[in-house]
Amino acid sequence: MKRILLSMLFVTLLLSSSALATELVVIETNYGDMTVELNTEKAPLSVANFLTYADSGHYTDTIFHRVIKNFMIQGGNFSTEMAPKKTRGKIKNEASNGLRNLRGTIAMARTGEVDSATSQFFINLKDNGFLDHRNTTIKGYGYAVFGKVVKGMDVVNKIGTSPTHTYQRFSDVPVEPVIIRSVKRVKQP
Repeated sequence: MKRILLSMLFVTLLLSSSALATELVVIETNYGDMTVELNTEKAPLSVANFLTYADSGHYTDTIFHRVIKNFMIQGGNFSTEMAPKKTRGKIKNEASNGLRNLRGTIAMARTGEVDSATSQFFINLKDNGFLDHRNTTIKGYGYAVFGKVVKGMDVVNKIGTSPTHTYQRFSDVPVEPVIIRSVKRVKQP
């Protein structure tokens, strides 16, 4: 009897811990909404960072400022006038977590410095294996995937085909601003 109770307790703990391995957020845009499942198990630092920005309202009224057809859409820090918002500190790059830059995944944007991600993120429009972690060099380190779009890929695709132009010093900026109205956590079904 004790063994059965312990097994049941173990299964209950296992199920509840796996239920906690993801968080859901809705990214509301003027093009429509997308639901993103964040992987707290494989990318805990990236997810915590993203949720801190989301919970603080940082993403409200920012734009997808970089859209490259058949590649990715990037946002998370610029206003419609391309003015950057103040960000928190840089985070550790979790690109070696085993998650791949596949179509519909969300990853942390960064500069040429490995551990330079702050608030910006991108969503892959296709499988982009060349962005995956290959080694610990600057060129091979990769971009940390921390979740995937589970609803609203039609919205992502629509954004991904937006006409773009050069605005100020930035290229690949949508002609019609793609505004992030909010990023909010939602309860798991």
